Amino acid sequence: MTKGNINVSVENIFPLIKKFLYSDHEIFLRELISNATDATLKLKHLTRLGEAKVDYGNPIIEVKIDKDAKQIHIIDQGVGMTADEVEKYINQIAFSGAEEFLDKYKDAGKDAGIIGHFGLGFYSAFMVAHKVEIITKSFKDEPAAHWTCDGSPEFTLEKADKIERGTEIILHVAEDSEEFLDEGKIRELLMKYNKFMPIPIKFGTKEINDPEFEPKMIKDKDGKETKEPHKKITVDDIINNPNPAWTKQPTDLEDEDYKNFYRELYPMQFEEPLFHIHLNVDYPFNLTGILYFPKMTNDLNIQKDKIQLYQNQVFVTDNVEGIVPEFLTMLRGVIDSPDIPLNVSRSYLQADGAVKKISSYITRKVADKLKSLFNNNREDFEKKWDDIKIVIEYGMLSEEKFFEKADAFALYPTVDGKYFTYEELYNKIKAKQTDKDDKLVILYASDTDAQHAYIEAAKAKDYEVLLLNSPIVSHLMQKLESTKENISFARVDADHIDNLIKKDDTSVSKLSEEEKTKLDELLKEVIPSEKFMVQLEAMDSNASPFLITQPEFMRRMKEMQQTGGGMFGMGNMPEMYNLVVNTNSELVSEILNTKTKKKQERLINQSLDLARLSQGLLKGEELTNFIKRSYDMIK
Repeated sequence: MTKGNINVSVENIFPLIKKFLYSDHEIFLRELISNATDATLKLKHLTRLGEAKVDYGNPIIEVKIDKDAKQIHIIDQGVGMTADEVEKYINQIAFSGAEEFLDKYKDAGKDAGIIGHFGLGFYSAFMVAHKVEIITKSFKDEPAAHWTCDGSPEFTLEKADKIERGTEIILHVAEDSEEFLDEGKIRELLMKYNKFMPIPIKFGTKEINDPEFEPKMIKDKDGKETKEPHKKITVDDIINNPNPAWTKQPTDLEDEDYKNFYRELYPMQFEEPLFHIHLNVDYPFNLTGILYFPKMTNDLNIQKDKIQLYQNQVFVTDNVEGIVPEFLTMLRGVIDSPDIPLNVSRSYLQADGAVKKISSYITRKVADKLKSLFNNNREDFEKKWDDIKIVIEYGMLSEEKFFEKADAFALYPTVDGKYFTYEELYNKIKAKQTDKDDKLVILYASDTDAQHAYIEAAKAKDYEVLLLNSPIVSHLMQKLESTKENISFARVDADHIDNLIKKDDTSVSKLSEEEKTKLDELLKEVIPSEKFMVQLEAMDSNASPFLITQPEFMRRMKEMQQTGGGMFGMGNMPEMYNLVVNTNSELVSEILNTKTKKKQERLINQSLDLARLSQGLLKGEELTNFIKRSYDMIK
């Protein structure tokens, strides 16, 4: 038997490991199973090369709990180690980063996930164990070795009588970590971190119906014929899927395979994904994965943290911001890359050069897929637009390269259910919706019911009205206006239609200048100036007498402020509206010519309330009074 000290200058590193990483202590199981997987895959490689003259067979990794002995066993059938290799890999190399680890992280508190970064993956075992044993037999023809360490720098190394190839790690679980002796807890961790590991993982056994047993018809005690019960057999409970869809070639998968994998990832998600994107690249970095577009809501927050990040089929995190472009964190699925470090802080990840390239690649790949979906089946793409537009619009705002590519597939739907690309829209409306200053005005609505009268006024002039109603549309319009040449967006209720798209031909007012001055004074006596700016306009005599509008700039700034951005403090400004009064309306002439002040006031108030009603601005007591007054007028 050999005794010795691990080559480390501090008196006792294990309590420090436990202290620094206590917030993430469950990763010990991920680390140890990752090691077991590496050992198994290494044997497979050596067997293929002819360097290991053994039968590779169908190896598994087994996890066992011994509650009475307070032990967890992790057993593999991989390459194993000789005594010399244990000395080298466990006592020396695994601790090569120990001092760097301490220097860098002694003041960092609980910066999770840093053990593996310093080659300390095996020693994460001491986060939950007061003593750890390794019993290992190499594939080489050498005796088995037994290493023991009680959490101090001292260890023992002796021969063992293990005959089978591979390694068994025995964790003597510490008192403060006995939750890990619970079968449910270990199963939960295996499903979280090791659900798609490339080697089958056995955790206990289960009973299933014997597939080779065919039940016969038998008679019960009353002579009635019935099928005999199924014969049960006990089999290993393999808890993982070693060959998940993303590890296969897209040509080997059908649509149904992608849907089945989605259900495997999200068993509680009952809606089918809209479509998927299979990622597969081996240069300038390695990356595989499948991203799914789920049905989206207009809520930007509840969607996130559904993409799972793996390294060689080992789960790392589902907090992928900084790795995946932010606008794509609303998608779901899996990304797997050996080039993403398994155990480093998020700030390190986000500054990593390979990670930045990966983020850029994913953006390009998603844009290319959207373009091909649009080109191959535009009708289907249009049907799904409402469910995916929030991701695309967010991407156009946040990623310049995506914005450039999006011209090919971003859609602009109209209130009539037609869909245009930007180029198609431009060509369609250029002739009619260019104003006297040669600026193209793109009209849009955000609510077809609330803005119905304004939409109809625009359509009467044969103008096209878009339906843009996502929460970030104000930001997107700002971006388009600053990028595209000589265009502006205007919501249909931002002003009278002739003011939104000003042409050279101005209508003539029926009223003289003197009458207009008198009308203006009269209106301002009755209409509250803190809420409405009165604006006299000569419009078509059939147009509404009173029309309430909200200036595009003010309203848009408020909307942008509500979704982040825009001018500071806009959200606290009082709501201000324009009251457009049609000087060519018969009702307006009647108001002007009515002899009694009382009747004039009643007509003005009634007309104003009708205009407010059409904009949804009449509520509470004012609405009650309006209804009562309207009934009185009918009587």
